[in-house]
Amino acid sequence: MKRFKKILLVCDRDSEHDELLARAVSLAKSNDAQVTLIDPVESEPGELSAMFAALPGARGQEVELELLNFHRARLSAIGATVTAQGIEVRTLVPQGVAFIEIIREVLRGGHDLVMKGAAGDRSDWPQLFGSTDLHLLRKCPCPVWIMKKGVKPGYARVLAAVDPDPMDDQKSALDRLVLDLATSLSVMDGSELHVVHAWRLVGEESFRYSAFLRSSEAEIERLLDEEEDRHRSRLDAVLEGYEIEERGSRVHLMKGDAGWLIPELARDTGAELIVMGTVGRTGISGFFIGNTAETILNHVNCSVLAVKPPGFRTPVRLDD
Repeated sequence: MKRFKKILLVCDRDSEHDELLARAVSLAKSNDAQVTLIDPVESEPGELSAMFAALPGARGQEVELELLNFHRARLSAIGATVTAQGIEVRTLVPQGVAFIEIIREVLRGGHDLVMKGAAGDRSDWPQLFGSTDLHLLRKCPCPVWIMKKGVKPGYARVLAAVDPDPMDDQKSALDRLVLDLATSLSVMDGSELHVVHAWRLVGEESFRYSAFLRSSEAEIERLLDEEEDRHRSRLDAVLEGYEIEERGSRVHLMKGDAGWLIPELARDTGAELIVMGTVGRTGISGFFIGNTAETILNHVNCSVLAVKPPGFRTPVRLDD
């Protein structure tokens, strides 16, 4: 995986963990990449001073400075362990809404990967991804790798989710990026690679149950067979050149709702990472793939590497 040169590593207290740091260091070494550590403080500049202004001695500004210095010292300590391994490191403690400050740094610094620990990675939290995680997965213009805590070094199984459509150049570019990353990771980690595409026959329920369109079972089965063949051909085309069979990888062509089938397949295969696209169109800023990607992210319990199609425009701006 020789594509990442400027890695932005989110090191807030809710998501920073040893596995995340180890993976970032390994990736930086193999790519000869720079690493920037960022720990956003969820307050606007001066907000904490105003909040603590009523303290005896009017120490509001001092308290805010002490808090920021605490975060800076913590990042410096983490950075020292990375620098000791020969990696160039910067540290940043911005103030503001966390996901906005992270994306602004991506825009300012030209980062090509954001890495973060899953904020909901606790036994008392119902979902793996927290609010900041989901905002980044939806809106960050570069790939976002949200990592689950407690996974052994090197993924044993990686799942790549694709949605091939030869008439849609953006989807085709997105699928290639997903497969590039998934195959590179599987080679680097020696992982078992699974590729999945879910399909449906549009209007199947109407064909079966509508009083106006009801068709014979034989006709419906013919339509289903034709649609499955069409999707199999699309999947074969997008996999061409990736040596999927030679790698011993498994391909899953599944009929049904991708939003439910992909999390189920991830559980059944024991996938530790899903590589997937989270934005389907570039014409609308921050447009998320409707309910499909939302459903997947809300029901998986493994790490996710999310990518955007070429030309994606984040709704976050530097001049907001």
